[in-house]
Order: sequence, then structure tokens, then C-alpha cells
Amino acid sequence: MTELLVVLVVALVVIAGASVVGPRLRVAAPLLLVAVGVLASFVPALAGVQVEPDWILEGVLPPLLYAAAVSMPTMNFRREFGAISGLSVVLVVLSAVVLGLFFSAAVPGLTLAYGVALGAIISPTDAVATSIVKQTPTSRRVVAMLDGESLLNDATALVLLGTATLAATQAFSFWGTVGDFAWSIVVAVVLGTGVGAVNLLVRRRITDPTVNTVISFAVPFVASLPATLLGASGLVAAVVAGLLTGVLAPRHLSPQNRLSDSQNWRTVELVLEGAVFLTMGLQISSIVTDVERDHAGVGTAVLVAAGALVLVLLVRAAYVVPLLVFLSRMAQRGQQLRDRLEEFQSSMGTPEGRRESFEAVNRGRRPRSERDVDRFASRVTRVLADIEYFRRQPLGWRDGTVVVWAGMRGAVTVAAAQTLPEDTPQRLLLVLVAFAVAALSLLLQGGTVGALVHRLGPSTDPAEVERQEAAERDRITELVRTTTAALPAPPHPDGPPTGEQFVAAKEHRLAVIAAQRSALLDARDHGTFDAELLEHALANLDAAQISLEMRSSLAV
Repeated sequence: MTELLVVLVVALVVIAGASVVGPRLRVAAPLLLVAVGVLASFVPALAGVQVEPDWILEGVLPPLLYAAAVSMPTMNFRREFGAISGLSVVLVVLSAVVLGLFFSAAVPGLTLAYGVALGAIISPTDAVATSIVKQTPTSRRVVAMLDGESLLNDATALVLLGTATLAATQAFSFWGTVGDFAWSIVVAVVLGTGVGAVNLLVRRRITDPTVNTVISFAVPFVASLPATLLGASGLVAAVVAGLLTGVLAPRHLSPQNRLSDSQNWRTVELVLEGAVFLTMGLQISSIVTDVERDHAGVGTAVLVAAGALVLVLLVRAAYVVPLLVFLSRMAQRGQQLRDRLEEFQSSMGTPEGRRESFEAVNRGRRPRSERDVDRFASRVTRVLADIEYFRRQPLGWRDGTVVVWAGMRGAVTVAAAQTLPEDTPQRLLLVLVAFAVAALSLLLQGGTVGALVHRLGPSTDPAEVERQEAAERDRITELVRTTTAALPAPPHPDGPPTGEQFVAAKEHRLAVIAAQRSALLDARDHGTFDAELLEHALANLDAAQISLEMRSSLAV
């Protein structure tokens, strides 16, 4: 027991140290942790460390993906969902099939089914690994695409892995595979949505921030475990619960509860991410030893892994190039619709104008209701905001290069490889290939992506970006000021305020903050402001409310 405690304490210190030292050395912390893990694997007491893959897939990834989903700007996720879904489904399937053909040719005696299984293991990018790119001055659209891809592509890969291993021993059914995938996603979305809604319903009634945060730690598992038992994707269920929580939490949870959540979840993320990469390094030594014992050939595994990494990057590039062309054309089509939509918006300044604009589009196809008119007005506002978003942040060849190079492999690849059935031909060799691909990906891509981003330079003029952000902040300030001006001012006492007057002033200030927050959240849902600037404005309101409530409690 003492030895285990010592190992845990040392691991926590190493994780914290890597987070501090890595930026100073200009080396990503995950790379340092993998290197430390490899060195530690030669310590006799740590030799032969084996980590149960289910601990990673079911114990570590759900909370990590949930936390990433909660903090992700959902408006950007929605805007990039077309690209994200393609990267998460089409690219994973395409990569797995191409890699399957490569593995079946490169590894003697390996069937195509098992080759596709290994391809499915290597195809998905890793949410933890791609966090490296967030430390670079990358386009926000690129970050949103990479984040969304890494949140959702695990489901495609794991369903494909299960189908391929089953096809190795039984007949393959295309429609059966499609049905399994549809079931996995639909059930996960339904469960994740339900858990996210119940989560907010319960936690909004709990005022203690500590208790509230403890309950939040259970949410990803409450979503993922039932989904897994039903044969669905537990990871997608956790992601959906996180996205719903991230969208609705500012309207349902107090600033103190959300601040407590944010601080504690950042700590959990740091520890879990660090543990994933440490254990990844620790296991490499024992796997290499096992492969050497079985005479499978370590050099062969490394060469196959290097070829697989090159191939998966080529496939990714071949997919991303037409994707960017398609997105560019869609943005151009949006610009062509802009004038007409602006006419609609300008005519919706009155209730009569809103109804007339709606009728011009509806043309009597179905009965009109005020709710339909409101939805139409909101949709026009949202579409115009989307068009402006795509105009201000076009994706060029620099962004495409980053999307290709930043698609790194990591924990999912390592954990999924170890779930291959024991009777898989040359199983240890395949596991080592997957480990080597993940390690090479982290080393080559993770170690150079920062330099690549700086070398490519920004795709837009920094001075123009700063000017746009300043104008955006002015618009946010004006929205907040207008909201405040619409509220009646409290009476000003002639002398020193009494207790009742102090309470009234406090309640008025809280009402002002609530109205301002509601206005900013409405603007967020319409997408009319930059997501990060809006988050900063909302954080300022939260800080003001927490400060006011703390002063009030001290005064009492």
C-alpha cells in the first residue's frame, strides 16, 4: 500500500512539473510525460505495468470528453458541424479501409478484416493530444473543427473496430453495420440529452458549490455507463450531456456553482490527461519485451507504424483539401443570400413587418403562429451571423495544413489496441504498431505543430483582427448599456442607507446583472458576437455578482 501511495504522489508531482516545465522548454507537456513514462518503465518496480484498456475507454475518456464538451463554444460547434461530422465519420471509415488494405499487405498472414480493425484503432484523432494545438495561435475555426472531430470520431472508430473483429470470424453485413452505428449514435444522443437535462434540473436546486461540483463529477458516467450497457457509444453520450450542460448552465446554475465546476474540472483534466500519457509511456517497454519474446520483430512493427502514419496523413490531406473547397463555396453562397436576408431583417423592426416577412417565405404552406414568426426572425438573425462569421474567418491553405498536421493519435489508439481479441493473429505485433503510431504521432506532429503554426503565419492581418475585436467589444458594451438603461433605477436615499434600502439596492443590482446576462446569452444563441469575447463579458458579469454577494454576506 505504501509503495502505491508513493507512486501516486510521484505521478502527481511529475504531472504538475511537466505542466510548468513544458512551456518553458517549448515542449508540449504530453510529450514530456510520455518520455518520463518510458524512462520510468525501466525501473524494476514499474516494469511490466499493464493498464486495463477499459479503465481508459470507460473510466478516463468520458470525464475528459465531457469536460471538453462543457467548455466548447457550442455556437462554433454548430457552425462547423458539417465539417466535424465528415471528419468524424467519413474520414474515419475511409482511413480505416485504406489502412486495412495496407496492413493486410504489409503484415504476413493478416486478413483484411483484422487489417481494417487495426485501421479503425489508428484512425481517430485524440481529444487530449489535439489539446496541444490550442497552445498555438491557431484559427478559432480550426480549433473548433479539431475539438469537435476528436469528441465524436471515437464512436465511429469503436463501432468499426467491433464490426471488423466480428467480420473476421463471421459474415459481414453492410446494413447490419449501418444499423449498429445508427443505434450507437441515436441511443447515445437520447441518453446524453436526458442526463444533461436532469443534471441541470437537480443541480439548480443545490446551492452548495462543493456538493454541486461533486454531482457534476458523476454526470459523464451516468450518461456513458447506461449507453455502453445498451450497446451504444458511452463517449458520445458523455459528449452530448456536456454540450447541453455547457449551453444551459449559465441560465440555470449560479456563478458560484459554475466557477467551482470550472476550477475543479480543470484540476481533474490535468491529472487524468497526465495519467494517460504517463501510463502510455510506462506500457511501451513491456509491450516491446513481449514482441521480442515472440520474435514478431520490433523493427518490423516500427516500420509498419511509420508507413501507417504517413498513409493516414496522406488520406487526411486528400480529404481535407476538397472539404475546404466545399466550405469556401458554401461561404460564397451565403454571401449571395446576404442582401436578401438583410432586407428581411430590416423589415422585421415591427410586429407587422415580421409577419409580412414570414408570409413572404411561408406562402401559406401551413398555418401561421406567433411562435413560428419568432422562430423565423431568430433564424434570419442566426443565419446572417453565420454568414458574417464565415466571411471574417475564411479557411485557406494554411488552416488546411494545420488541420491535417494537428490530427494526432493518442490515448484512444493505445487503449483500443489492447481490446483486440486474444486470438487475433500476431496480436502483440498489432498492439505495438498502434502504440508506435501514437508515439510517433505525438513526437513528430505534437513536437512540431507549434513551430509549423508560427512558420505559416496568420492567415489574416493581426491589425485587422484587433480592429474587429475592438469593434465587437464596443457592440457588446452597447448591448449591456442598453439593457441596463431599460430597467428602472432604484430610489436614492437622502441620508445614509437603511438596511432595507441596502437590500433593495442589492436586489436591483442583481436584477441588472441577470438582465445583462440574459441579453448576452440571447446574443450567444443567435451567434451575433464572437464566442470568446462573449464568454469574457459573461465572466465579468459572474465576477461582479460573486463580489456583490460576498460583500453582502460580510455586511450581514
